[in-house]
Amino acid sequence: MLNLAIIGATGRMGSAVAVAALDEPDLKLSGGLVSADSRDAGMDMAELVGRRPIGIRLSGDPETALANADVAVDFSLPSATDAVLAACVARRLPLVLGTTGLTEGQRSALDYAASQIPVVYGANMSVGLNLLRRLTRIAASVLGEDFDAEILDIHHRFKRDAPSGSALELGAAVIDGRGSDGAAEIGRRPGDGPRELGAVGYASLRAGDVVGDHTVLLAGPGERIELVHRVTDRAAFALGALRAARWIAGQKPGLYSMDDVLWNRGASR
Repeated sequence: MLNLAIIGATGRMGSAVAVAALDEPDLKLSGGLVSADSRDAGMDMAELVGRRPIGIRLSGDPETALANADVAVDFSLPSATDAVLAACVARRLPLVLGTTGLTEGQRSALDYAASQIPVVYGANMSVGLNLLRRLTRIAASVLGEDFDAEILDIHHRFKRDAPSGSALELGAAVIDGRGSDGAAEIGRRPGDGPRELGAVGYASLRAGDVVGDHTVLLAGPGERIELVHRVTDRAAFALGALRAARWIAGQKPGLYSMDDVLWNRGASR
């Protein structure tokens, strides 16, 4: 049985991870961390997500929330990342980190933490999206710059960043597959002129309640390939995070990606 602590437990993703973990027979919720001033502190973790109480209560104190955990999963905000990393290092607690928007300083703190504990870090924990990234790299390596690369991401109307972090990762997979640098063309405006050879184009749509769609278009003379991934439920991200949690529990200190989880590879550094 793997004891799981959820950081940012009342957020959309934290709640999704809690719901998914409650349905997994080999996982047990052992604690949930919320902000110190959260009105949800003291609530039963399962009751908060509409399940029967399990006697595990949310806490604003990291020491209490992480005390009985074997692995921590964090989908909170960048403002909490430094404290989360410090708390996990202090307890030598493996961490699955899905928080995006980290500063350069926080990335340095992440590197230090990974020298002390095993950490899986990724902008998108979906198994399907990470497979799409691998397929994109393979396709780009075969097709090269003779095929133009365009990446489209569609998300709900409240998403603030564009292109999405996952779209940028897919673009990086194109560049990696080709083995050469390429300019980023983000959106197209009147007067931009023809696209640059080897560039990676990005387009973003924000509408309604779309959880997340990504399309990689590779178009060449007389033919094109489209690789598409659509998320209809945030449970996809949660299930990927739980897969990462199971895997990271048995690893040595290091910074890992979802590629490492899915293909059982060693630390990236």
